[in-house]
Amino acid sequence: MKERKLPNWLGASLVAGAFGLLWFLERRSPLRRSVEPKLKRNARNLAVAGVAALSLQLVERPVIQPLTNLVERRGWGLLKRLRLPQWMEVMLAVVLLDYTLYLWHVLTHRAPFLWRFHIAHHVDLDLDASTALRFHFGELSISTAWRAAQITLIGVSPLSLSVWQTFLFLSILFHHSNVHLPLELERKLNRLIVTPRMHGIHHSIIRAETDSNWSSGLTLWDWLHGTLRLNVPQEEIQIGVPAYREPEEIALLEILKMPFAAQRPTWNLPGDGQPARESLPVARGNLLP
Repeated sequence: MKERKLPNWLGASLVAGAFGLLWFLERRSPLRRSVEPKLKRNARNLAVAGVAALSLQLVERPVIQPLTNLVERRGWGLLKRLRLPQWMEVMLAVVLLDYTLYLWHVLTHRAPFLWRFHIAHHVDLDLDASTALRFHFGELSISTAWRAAQITLIGVSPLSLSVWQTFLFLSILFHHSNVHLPLELERKLNRLIVTPRMHGIHHSIIRAETDSNWSSGLTLWDWLHGTLRLNVPQEEIQIGVPAYREPEEIALLEILKMPFAAQRPTWNLPGDGQPARESLPVARGNLLP
């Protein structure tokens, strides 16, 4: 019996439509000035994303899809034991998957082995919707084990997984985007979901700022863990990683081989120590323009 889930065409259409809309808005009303030409960067990021997508097909999909079917049939995991109405089960699954992804994101920054792979996402000198798709194939392959644990322990059905994946893709496209939203609108949105100004702080070259705003969907997790930081002026943010400040250092082949090469001192500017910023006398939870 085939398990229920969102049609693939629906999720793909929503993601493609969102990417196209955000790409248009980024050109029309950008939040930050670009360092590299947008078309060149987008082509490179989509190439990295293409290799990553292939790795998902080869590594994750053969494991995760059968596992969700098995969880559904055997009733494994917390949510299956609770025997909730389907709508509530799906909603709670999305929330718990979002929270455990927050924990995984923290690990990718804290564990040196995982950071080797995750740094490929952060070395982009600009931040836009294409950056949301730019993850190293090694990181996504390694994360399969974490995803399998999420599904088994939470009790994630095929339907719940497909809803969460669609929500996640739309969320990361949005908050990585370089779209200038009215400040008051973004402040209201930011109470619930991650927004472009918030996530831009996470991509700052200043480590104290990168070590904040780890949420991928709901901002609740940063509030609960005290890792929310919004009081950084957007015009002062430099995107990227201090050790990699030149475009030629982050060419396509350089990105793909980065985890397997000798690692630079990530947070040191070449010959100039670690960048820093004095804290402003503004509450950490107050989003600045």
